[in-house]
Amino acid sequence: MTNTAINLVMYEDEFKKIDEELQRLYQQSNAKLVFLVDKNGQLIAIAGETHNVDTTSLASLTAGNIAATGGMARLLGEKEFSLIYNEGERDNVHISLVGQWVILVVVFDQRSSLGLVRLRVKKSSEVLARIFDEIHQKAESAKKEGKIEESPFAEITDEDIDKLFR
Repeated sequence: MTNTAINLVMYEDEFKKIDEELQRLYQQSNAKLVFLVDKNGQLIAIAGETHNVDTTSLASLTAGNIAATGGMARLLGEKEFSLIYNEGERDNVHISLVGQWVILVVVFDQRSSLGLVRLRVKKSSEVLARIFDEIHQKAESAKKEGKIEESPFAEITDEDIDKLFR
């Protein structure tokens, strides 16, 4: 995983497609919860049972988990590990990278199986990757046409911030 900042501009049509795909994955995988997070830990969309779940913390921890696993992969000479699976007494968590943009998380229990989740995640990941490619292409086009301005903070470096607080 590259630690590049992603400025994600979400369009309504694409958000609807993302939401529909997460709902489909939720139902077809028999999951408890399915959500999509950007690599900065921001929750993008969610489907399923969210009661008694701190989704904000879970999203943030998921991104941290991906970052840590990416570090382990590089230490072992791998580009990245695209899949993380955690098995608990009651719940299991399947975490996977979708393209270079987002993280897909499926929380499931004994009502489902790892095999079913992996099969459904593979199909949904392909759909989601296409949607995020569309989003990225639209954002790039809009940026070139001057419809989206660069962040006023884009040119500020870590060195600039360090100098400011010395």
